[in-house]
Amino acid sequence: MQDLRVAVDVGGTFTDVCIFNNNDHSMSVTKVPSTPHDPMVAVLNGIERGDIDLKRVELLSHGTTVATNALITRKFPTAAMVTTQGFRDTIEIRDGTKDDLWDAYKDVSGPYLRRRDRFEIPERTDYSGNIVKPVPESEAVELARILKKRGVTTIAVCFINSFINPENEKRMKEILQCEMPEASITTSADILPEIFEHDRFNTAIANALLGPLVSGYVENLEAELEKGGYGSDLLLLHSGGGSMTPSLVKEFPIRLAASGIAAGAIAARHVAEQSGFDHAIGLDMGGTSTDISLVTDGELHTTNRWEVEYGHPILFPSIEVLSIGAGGGSLAHIDIAGSLRNGPQSAGADPGPACYDRGGTQPTNTDANLLLGRLGNELAGGELNLQDGLSEAAIKNSIADPLGLEVPAAAESILDIANANMADAVRLVSIRRGLDPRDFALVAFGGAGALHGAEVARELDIPTVLVPPNPGVTSAMGCLLVDIQHDLSGMFTADTNQVDEHELDLQFRTLEKTAAERLWKEGVSENDSIIERSMSMRYQGQWRSLEVRMGSGPDALTDAIESFHSEHERQFALRQDDKPVEIYRIEVRALGKTSKPTFKPAERQDTVPDAIGNRSVYFDGSWHDTPVYDRAGLGFGMKIIGPAIIEQLDSTTVVPPNDTAEIDEWLNIRISLSTGA
Repeated sequence: MQDLRVAVDVGGTFTDVCIFNNNDHSMSVTKVPSTPHDPMVAVLNGIERGDIDLKRVELLSHGTTVATNALITRKFPTAAMVTTQGFRDTIEIRDGTKDDLWDAYKDVSGPYLRRRDRFEIPERTDYSGNIVKPVPESEAVELARILKKRGVTTIAVCFINSFINPENEKRMKEILQCEMPEASITTSADILPEIFEHDRFNTAIANALLGPLVSGYVENLEAELEKGGYGSDLLLLHSGGGSMTPSLVKEFPIRLAASGIAAGAIAARHVAEQSGFDHAIGLDMGGTSTDISLVTDGELHTTNRWEVEYGHPILFPSIEVLSIGAGGGSLAHIDIAGSLRNGPQSAGADPGPACYDRGGTQPTNTDANLLLGRLGNELAGGELNLQDGLSEAAIKNSIADPLGLEVPAAAESILDIANANMADAVRLVSIRRGLDPRDFALVAFGGAGALHGAEVARELDIPTVLVPPNPGVTSAMGCLLVDIQHDLSGMFTADTNQVDEHELDLQFRTLEKTAAERLWKEGVSENDSIIERSMSMRYQGQWRSLEVRMGSGPDALTDAIESFHSEHERQFALRQDDKPVEIYRIEVRALGKTSKPTFKPAERQDTVPDAIGNRSVYFDGSWHDTPVYDRAGLGFGMKIIGPAIIEQLDSTTVVPPNDTAEIDEWLNIRISLSTGA
């Protein structure tokens, strides 16, 4: 009987496994150390540790860091780019911008492909789609011979103006496939049929580079799961907040970049919605980084342009998440000016924090939390034993002695800076958009989110913190809550006062047909398919655009224009009803509905169980005798006044003095701050 749903999320330090039982609606979790050399090993270890019989698994979904890590480390297969003559250096020239405008010495990292791996072909399509010069067959065949001789295994074909007429790209692909049948070939028009060659070329190149890596990983994992008895499709979460089957992943591997980050944002929205909050900020703090997401009116913010490294854009829709170098393993250090800093450098999983006793000597946030009593001496149910003496030595030698501080004060300063860094990141995603953080709930999760959540909220005057039942594996749970999803786009530039609505509808229908074919290919029935339209619009003369939903019926365009005016006013405090509005691009989102777990509210239990122990915990410059509770014993309705520590397998929750922690019907810890808005 297939009565289990399993989700796996691979993080930088731990790999999390979430197991939902359809029969009794129960959730169990397990954590194993990640294996950076081969992430699949940790996935299989997690399945084994969770004692999961794969024959009983109805659905297995997976958020993976394989694509993201490959782009960060640049460990790529032998690859090449084939482009129009004269456009070889487009991805190196970029758009001329810099990440830090005022740092004259800080350069943007180089392109994903070296110049010697970029080749030109004398073909040309003009701006209106007319083929001025077709692909020269003999030169294309000779180029294929050279690429084959160089051992190239994956190729990106990127021709100028192919977004309006892809025929030359298609012909080049046919020639390369004929001469190099084993090679993986990506064309820019198939990946992103949009104007602006740098954005399109870079997205296509990233897709080509990830193809062999992601395909190999997915094929091997599929084979291992099938060997264990799993008989359904493996669903892989993509950056847009949906999932894909392996057959489509092989065509669009770039969509798996930022896969795990999206899972956390989806889970944060679910937790907030379940608890009655339409506005929420997700604080996903792991071992290496913290990811901040934003939910307003129950909707996650998304973006159509993002990057793993500045200057190398990826133009697929993605849940908008701000990542900063603030995790449990972030290193505290003193800069050349003598100031205390925290991150973005990290001890990672190996050697890890000093307290791991794996050779690390620099202090981290984990070391500071351990020294101050906020963490116990075990992590992941005894998987890791922490040595507080090593933490004390690291903080004393690197921070306390150089700054003339007592060791506890130095440790608290380390955490204060980490909390301030995270609070600043929250301000960037909220106040920058004219949103007041005090109107939001903070959903704190990840292995370290619940340790810091209350203090970060206090920095921002956020009154309520929600800690999910299994904060350390909340991102994994997010993988269980998504539908199959595909996002398609096409250029359509026209003034709304003069647009041919019949032609607009025809262009939408063309995209919808492709979207429906993808869902059919992934086994989604027509009854479970939903296709939504949207448009990117701007005031005439503007450079940037805003995406708005496009409905159906005779007033669809009029309603979309009104939505654009309203959204522009909300984001920029400016509305110009008398100014012409221009359509810039059309988009279609195809959803294949999947069945999702249903959670049951808990029954009320007002009596708080006895603490499992007491320990001294350092708050605000002094030590407090603090009770420690086992979270498994805390039921709906129980209330605890801080200071308190709540421990569980996958995380530890800190309730500062005078704050109130209450367990709600969904078994979230709801912390109400003693001060704030």
